[in-house]
Amino acid sequence: MREETRLRADICSWATSIFDRGLTCGASGNISVRLADGGLLVTPTGASLGRLDPAALARFDAGGHLLAGRQPTKEMPLHTAFYETRHGTDALVHLHSTHSVALSMLPDIAPDNVLPPLTAYSITRVGRVQLLPYFRPGQQAIGTAIRGLAGKHSAVLLANHGPVVASKDLEAAVFAIEELEETARLAMLLDGRQPRMLTPDQSDQLVEAFAVET
Repeated sequence: MREETRLRADICSWATSIFDRGLTCGASGNISVRLADGGLLVTPTGASLGRLDPAALARFDAGGHLLAGRQPTKEMPLHTAFYETRHGTDALVHLHSTHSVALSMLPDIAPDNVLPPLTAYSITRVGRVQLLPYFRPGQQAIGTAIRGLAGKHSAVLLANHGPVVASKDLEAAVFAIEELEETARLAMLLDGRQPRMLTPDQSDQLVEAFAVET
């Protein structure tokens, strides 16, 4: 119970930080964390990440039954798909961050690796980001698409919607989605400027040195 109390506080603290820095707005974005008993804590539907109540977080048991709290985000299909298929996932963050959404709309991005190799940290903290097609928010097909990746990606970018990052804990997931957004911002700032990127050899060295899952 002590761990659950701490995780409730952590979700609200990181959510406030995300909101205060403009990485999401209004009632957009959602977060989930897996508990030691296999259950989940999930942010409620229609809630601002800047004003979460720890007691109002949706609490699920290991079988996916809602035990307490408000109704969860309608994006549960994408959350459950990651937990089912991505080994080591204990936290997930989904945002509608501006530059990532903008990048998802460009016609010439590579769908199997949407982030250009601009910095070392986008490679080591995020890895390859798969672009998924547009789905209506909350649609079960989002979960189906994520399951189709068979756990090969810790991060995806939903076209015209936003990024989703799964990681070993909430801090790592937040750091990774922030890095994804900052790299998308750099890509948008440099669009059409022919920037000097990391070479394939430099990228491969980072993957090897930091044991990045690609």
